[in-house]
Amino acid sequence: MSNTTSKTQSKAPMPASSTAQQGDNIAHALAGAGGGLLSMTLTYPLITLSTRAQVESKRAQSSTYDAVRHIVQREGITGLYSGLDSALFGISVTNFVYYYWYEWTRAGFERAAIKAGRASKKLTTIESMLAGALAGSATVLITNPIWVINTRMTARQAPSSEEKTELPTLQNPPSTRKHTTLGTLLALLRTEGPLALFAGVLPALVLVVNPILQYTIFEQLKDLVERRRKVRPLDAFFLGAVGKLLATSITYPYITIKSRMHVNEGKAEGMGQSLRKVIREEGWSGLYKGIAPKVTQSVITAAFLFAFKDVLYDLSVKARRKIPAKIST
Repeated sequence: MSNTTSKTQSKAPMPASSTAQQGDNIAHALAGAGGGLLSMTLTYPLITLSTRAQVESKRAQSSTYDAVRHIVQREGITGLYSGLDSALFGISVTNFVYYYWYEWTRAGFERAAIKAGRASKKLTTIESMLAGALAGSATVLITNPIWVINTRMTARQAPSSEEKTELPTLQNPPSTRKHTTLGTLLALLRTEGPLALFAGVLPALVLVVNPILQYTIFEQLKDLVERRRKVRPLDAFFLGAVGKLLATSITYPYITIKSRMHVNEGKAEGMGQSLRKVIREEGWSGLYKGIAPKVTQSVITAAFLFAFKDVLYDLSVKARRKIPAKIST
């Protein structure tokens, strides 16, 4: 009887621990989603400029200032926020899924480290990269349709057989007709079918290396700071900026290819074919169109994301601790 009781008592804490871990994963996911919403709202005009530059043809080359002027002249200030609603939905889902899977995978590696008797349960660089790869792949497969719709809306290219399908230029500018998220989705499904929602998924999977590089750099730099003192939101801001700057600069050609594939309506091209086509028609520089606003946006977004996420995570943890206290009173 006593043996049964002792076994029951030894097993009892496990569900609580599992529940606590699950709650922590969700807290990280919600904090990431909230941080993404805030940071994207602040930097969205830069996303519009970068996306337009990525999908336009070589004849449409212009400076960032000219691009802003043309958009505002044709579409007003709201033109800089084309597709913002789908982008906010996309970033919230993307960050929630990514952070949830990342924390779930990291917890698994930490449990394995404890069982193996390792001196530190902190993730090694390889483990951090694997966690990022798993989280990133799951995120791409779940959220790619959202970003296809967002790219179409941002580039103002309607998926309709009645509209022109060539890439926009300054002489042949994007359509100024307003398209809703639902309208763009239904038109795409009607004219191109469900598979069009997964256009560009291969370069997107390749781009999983972007957050892997970003978070690996961030985590390693964060560990260096933590050895000396507690990481503050301002530290997270700058560490996140450095990580994203390096990651985006390295992977930018694939970001361009992914955007081109998202708007290549009715023209099924593989990643290799799209890559060769850009190099042949526009040279290597064609792979880096719009890099200035994109890198600026990515760095600022990542910096704000990490700063906001840490604050939101701390707030969510404090809120969770207050709930049991209120229930007990």
